[in-house]
Amino acid sequence: MRLVIISGLSGSGKSVALNVLEDAGFYCIDNIPVGPLRSFVKESQSDQAPDYDQVGVGLDARNLPDIAQLPELIDEFRKTGASCEVIFLQAENDVLLLRFSETRRRHPLTSDVVSLPEAIAKERELLGPIIDMADLIIDTSSTTVNDLRDLVRDRVKNRGQDALSILIESFGYKHGLPADADFVFDVRCLPNPYWEPELRPMNGKAKPVRDFLSAQAQVQEMVDDIEGFLNHWIPRYKNFQRSYLTIAIGCTGGQHRSVYIAEALAERLMAAHGPIQTRHHELP
Repeated sequence: MRLVIISGLSGSGKSVALNVLEDAGFYCIDNIPVGPLRSFVKESQSDQAPDYDQVGVGLDARNLPDIAQLPELIDEFRKTGASCEVIFLQAENDVLLLRFSETRRRHPLTSDVVSLPEAIAKERELLGPIIDMADLIIDTSSTTVNDLRDLVRDRVKNRGQDALSILIESFGYKHGLPADADFVFDVRCLPNPYWEPELRPMNGKAKPVRDFLSAQAQVQEMVDDIEGFLNHWIPRYKNFQRSYLTIAIGCTGGQHRSVYIAEALAERLMAAHGPIQTRHHELP
């Protein structure tokens, strides 16, 4: 049995993620209390019903106070042989405030005495134990609905049994660090195509930029070093039974060096570690 728990902040896209799993053939349940969830998993495992081979469950602040029992419950599921993974969605406070303002939906923790900003802060605190144990964290602050659908489908739905889903993403430091990264590599020390007038409008996927960077000894040394580090540690993550690994490569603007290096690493690592996805935060 594969159990995928979708949790996270209200307004971060949990319903979208759960819908993707449902469309992919998962049996999905939203906002189920912990007690019935424990009984459901136990009965499904004993019956070995094929309809429940893949189950998606939405758990969030609406499940209070049951949500506090989730870490213990997940350990319990895993001991019974269930493949259980936790996907946590989050977004920046300003983004969440804007989304609730646009949709005019009520936050589950707001009341006559609790404002929306206070509810968001309280929810972050309450869900702290969940984010600490999450297998995959997805920050949807700058993600469209379609982007989120693609991300959940590619990383969660298409992840093979007992496989490690690896994502290498590029980003620009001037836009902030991605919140979902397990490893972050800073490549701002490398020669920058931005200062070449003819290369400035392009990005790291364009052939002239790739030719420029591939001719730089420092760039190739950086790629070699990161590749060696990852080849050494990725098997350890697999042995640790991790389901997801996210590697972030950052340069100043996220247009040239980080894009090139992310793509180069994905190509090099693919033979040894299976399909590797890339994502470029700053590219349109």
